[in-house]
Amino acid sequence: MTDTTSKQGGSGQGRGKPGKRRQVAALPWRGQGSTLQILLVSSRETRRWVIPKGWPMKGKTDHEAAAQEAYEEAGLDGVIVTTPAGDYEYLKRLKSGAARLVKVDVYPLQVTGEHATWPEKGQRTLQWMNPVEAAVAVQEPELRDLIARFANIELPEEERPAPAPAPTPVKVAFERLRRRVTSLWDRPRR
Repeated sequence: MTDTTSKQGGSGQGRGKPGKRRQVAALPWRGQGSTLQILLVSSRETRRWVIPKGWPMKGKTDHEAAAQEAYEEAGLDGVIVTTPAGDYEYLKRLKSGAARLVKVDVYPLQVTGEHATWPEKGQRTLQWMNPVEAAVAVQEPELRDLIARFANIELPEEERPAPAPAPTPVKVAFERLRRRVTSLWDRPRR
């Protein structure tokens, strides 16, 4: 399942063409045939289902950076393929509220171990799903199709709902504020 070809990472922290940035992602999987499962993680801001992803890392190849993201976001170890299985695009909301188109190269990661603790534990929800569940759960249609191709499944039309619209900057800001107020409210009083 591994390939010896590899792209080099560290390309200016995801900067490519003006207006478009690039990230790398791991597609964590285990099992085979009818027992194949895909791991999805929730995003920190919008809580939608995604795969572990991040910016290319200086000093790491792109597939190594994708594997590092799988560890940081989900506590996973495994064997990662060195060439992407595909890519997808999504609109990333920046802290300024602006949206930027990001292309994500996806590297399959055969999971061989799961850590009890990892850097972002408690910040995300993790869920192993069968390929149909995983494909239907993600918001981005290109990622949905990539998961289906990877798992060699055909999604029936009724299993391909239109993606939910991305949250507006106001909705994201309100959700951040709600979480902050809740965390402050729950603190013990002095």
